[in-house]
Amino acid sequence: MTSRRVVVTGMGAVSAAGVGAELLWRAARDGKPCIGPLEVREPYGGRIRISAQVRDFDIEARLGPEVAPFADAFTAYALVAADEAMAQAGLDPAARQGSRCAALLGTGAGGMRTCDDGIYNVYFANKRPDMLTVPKLIPSAGPSQLSMRYGATGPCFAIASACSSGAQAIGLATQMIRAGMIDRAIVGGSEACATNGSMRAWECLRVLTPDLCRPFAKNRNGMVLGEGAAMFVIEGEDAARARGAEPLAVIAGYGTNSDALDPVRPDAVSAAACMTMALEDSGLAPTDIDYVNAHGTATVMNDVNEAEALNLAFGGHCDDLLVSSTKPVHGHGLGAGGALELAISIMALREQVAPPNLNTEIQDPKCLIRLVGPEAVKMPIRAVLSNSFAFGGINASLIVTPAAS
Repeated sequence: MTSRRVVVTGMGAVSAAGVGAELLWRAARDGKPCIGPLEVREPYGGRIRISAQVRDFDIEARLGPEVAPFADAFTAYALVAADEAMAQAGLDPAARQGSRCAALLGTGAGGMRTCDDGIYNVYFANKRPDMLTVPKLIPSAGPSQLSMRYGATGPCFAIASACSSGAQAIGLATQMIRAGMIDRAIVGGSEACATNGSMRAWECLRVLTPDLCRPFAKNRNGMVLGEGAAMFVIEGEDAARARGAEPLAVIAGYGTNSDALDPVRPDAVSAAACMTMALEDSGLAPTDIDYVNAHGTATVMNDVNEAEALNLAFGGHCDDLLVSSTKPVHGHGLGAGGALELAISIMALREQVAPPNLNTEIQDPKCLIRLVGPEAVKMPIRAVLSNSFAFGGINASLIVTPAAS
């Protein structure tokens, strides 16, 4: 823990709920799922035909003819969400942010839509790929476009660590600000994964549900693939206060580690250690956390593992600690998941409301945690922990506290 506090001064989102962080929060808080029939551009032969995808999003209309040709959907989502975050932070979009501002983006795979289109054109339609295929599909396209849009000439890179990507990007940016490397970061996570190839690949893993995402339920049968972006302006509190900005929340703690055991099977001991690292980084005790936004994918192994990890990390406090997964609302955003869920966590903290855990009629007796029910709970919340656990055993936990604390 360092003396320099890192605060969030702006946030934005693009999700299945629409464009805007407020729409994402309302859907999560009110328990309104944004899941519908899968819509893809080429013939689709998969069994799973639902997704929480971004709909009615015209990239050229939103970004203009100069930027749109270089923007895969994952880049476009990040740019639109970042515009919202910059506006809320009170930063002039025309002002150059300079070398003390970083542009970091977490993404699981980058331009999946561009990759999918290119493969179809080459192997099936006998067409040449788009001339800008390479600069659009590389994961670094997103942060590079962010840096160009806002003149952020500080560190600029993508973090690709599967479902922990967004959370790790935010955590790393926090550490960079604390260390004095930068004063500000435009950071978050983005994914555009509702494509033929992606859906079929996830289906083959047998982790997608054909009907409902049921986190921690006895009859859970998989996740719903989601997509979108959540972006944040985070700053050293001294820098934010100096320009008169009003912080939304404090990023108080960050932990990350690796199971180093198995490509797909998670480890509860390592996940618990990750949460403990975040607690130690924040200077908080386990009893100071009132709500956990769980990774909660509704897959068989993940939910049992996370419940066990919560018990290891929080001990007897698990009896009082409220937990929910909001993935039944916005889907599993993969590399964007941690960022989307941090936006929800910040709003939960600000409104003092724990969002519901949907579709869990009978809780799995192996998941010994206290779940929020099907309705949101108004309650005092001093701190929120948000978990992201990825294939490869890559874990990340973030803790947010009120700005006034």
